[in-house]
Amino acid sequence: MRAKKTVLLMLACAGWLTRAVAQEAGEPAAKAYGMSFAQAWEYGGWIMWLLAAISVFALAMVFYFLTVLRSGSVIPRELMVDLMAQIRAGNLNEVRRLCDRHPCPLSAVTLTALDCLRNVPQCDVALLRGTAEAEGARQAEAIQGQTELLLDIATIAPLLGLLGTVLGMLTAFGSVASDIASAKPVVLAAGVSQALVTTIFGLIVAIPCMAFYAWFRRRASRQIANLEAATSELLTALIGMGDKAAFIDRT
Repeated sequence: MRAKKTVLLMLACAGWLTRAVAQEAGEPAAKAYGMSFAQAWEYGGWIMWLLAAISVFALAMVFYFLTVLRSGSVIPRELMVDLMAQIRAGNLNEVRRLCDRHPCPLSAVTLTALDCLRNVPQCDVALLRGTAEAEGARQAEAIQGQTELLLDIATIAPLLGLLGTVLGMLTAFGSVASDIASAKPVVLAAGVSQALVTTIFGLIVAIPCMAFYAWFRRRASRQIANLEAATSELLTALIGMGDKAAFIDRT
């Protein structure tokens, strides 16, 4: 029963506040329930500009990930075919030139393996695999770590909305705390509106960012798995060459 009375009292206060703002603005009470986007932006204040900035950055990151998290960017099919053909032919200098002309994670791992063969005269299988796997792990971290930016934005946006909520409530009830007689309904309405608007816009930015992060994280995991498979295939071909050092120009 007490909870029901509390809810009715809150509704009555909200209706009184809305009618008071409408009367002060010279508008009918029926029109006071709506809020245009421009009014919401004005109520949000400077926090809205911060949310807009990070939303633009998040949108740019989405288009960037759509470009870089492709199989053609991580493991170009044509490059993989050419590398395998040159390795089987024993032409490791041409393998190095192909990797230099087509920079990508696959090329980085291949160049690391070639450097190990070049710089270590008695390079055994364990050392070659360890060197290539270390570079592969670094490339995987670079691929997976980029998507963390969207997770950071999805975390920061609601916090900015919460900051706007606190500032709005401070504006709404600051005048009441100082002098209840000077508290105007329009000031209370502006503060409460800022509190609600910034929270809403913070969630509007955060929810799509979190969804895109989950999607790109799975996409990055698939690309990392493909990179591991391609690296294993290249290492198997390099190990099967026999006397590897004889094919490398050490000058």
